[in-house]
Amino acid sequence: MTFPILETERLILRQLKIEDANAMYSYASNDDVTKFVLWDSHTSLEQTKQFLQFMIDKYKQENYAWAVTLKNSDEFIGTIDYVMLDNNEHIGEIGYALSHLHWGKGYMSEAAQAIIQYGFTELNLERIQARCFAGNVGSERVMQKADMVYEGTMRKAKFSKGAYHDMKIYSIIREEANIS
Repeated sequence: MTFPILETERLILRQLKIEDANAMYSYASNDDVTKFVLWDSHTSLEQTKQFLQFMIDKYKQENYAWAVTLKNSDEFIGTIDYVMLDNNEHIGEIGYALSHLHWGKGYMSEAAQAIIQYGFTELNLERIQARCFAGNVGSERVMQKADMVYEGTMRKAKFSKGAYHDMKIYSIIREEANIS
């Protein structure tokens, strides 16, 4: 598989590389960033490098994990990926993480729109969904700006960091998407 590079107005979505470790560690070690994700804050640069190597090794299989970089500077600011692909049902689920230094600028919504478009046109998906912890207003806003529709709140649907959490779920289906 040749990994797809996606380009938007302000972003380049490309394969992850080990050289992204320092930039990833700067946000993956920040408790404000990891408050609403399933993984714990990274405690060392080595842990981030190990995670990146794990993701890089997965490119040998079917892995759609993109580094989100600024087009004008190639600065690595986050990741977005298909955390689940069901090729039998033609359903995908996206997940993302963004450096706190770039919150509120619309970058992740732009990236989400790009991989949603890719999912419908290249992966032949019928439905793309995303979930977030109830209370994660930023993530919920990303889903809304990517034209995803709120389906409901799954009560105590995820156990993470010692507690059960309600999860909000959003989706977009092929006929709702503006596929170009």
